[in-house]
Amino acid sequence: MELDRYSDFAVRLVNSEEPDRGTDSLTSVAAVRELFGENNSAARRATDADVTRFRSVRARLRTVFEAADAGDATLAVDLLNSLLLEFPVSPQISGHDFLDDEGHPRWHMHLADHPSNATAGYAAIAAMGLAFHLTEHGAERLGLCQATPCRNAYLDTSTNRSRRYCSDRCATRANVAAYRARKRLGASRSESTGRTADSAQESAPASGR
Repeated sequence: MELDRYSDFAVRLVNSEEPDRGTDSLTSVAAVRELFGENNSAARRATDADVTRFRSVRARLRTVFEAADAGDATLAVDLLNSLLLEFPVSPQISGHDFLDDEGHPRWHMHLADHPSNATAGYAAIAAMGLAFHLTEHGAERLGLCQATPCRNAYLDTSTNRSRRYCSDRCATRANVAAYRARKRLGASRSESTGRTADSAQESAPASGR
């Protein structure tokens, strides 16, 4: 697994809340465990205390995306570095669980955490994954969805760095909203032009007087 793939941990956690919609799915231990995905052993460490701790880390990760989305790469890096210092990991070579057709291990880099609680383990992997993604692809690849009121975090993997939305659904909704806005503006301008023409005709002096 490429190390920057761990950045998905950061995206999943940040998007467990949609502030502009007033929704938050991170309300229970079960919700915390679900964020770990297939990492069941780490998920089992979660307790009630991790709900609050996860929310705190989530807020800090969102500020990283907000800074990057605003074009302030230096601030994004500083914020991410503070998380890396607080939640360290140990890169290790792994592969015994993934064998090729000949039964040989498929060696790959793995982020091993040694946390005191589930939050520390998750935060360490999320921060390191995001750091690898940022250094490999650039801070401008970290964004927040432009479809109001979504503002979900996303990682731009497009070839021309053109992504602005977290999903095709949001992109479609934003395009439809923009189209309707243009239609309303066009109709308003036509109506205004019509009123102006009528007013000019009424105020013009009658010929032959």
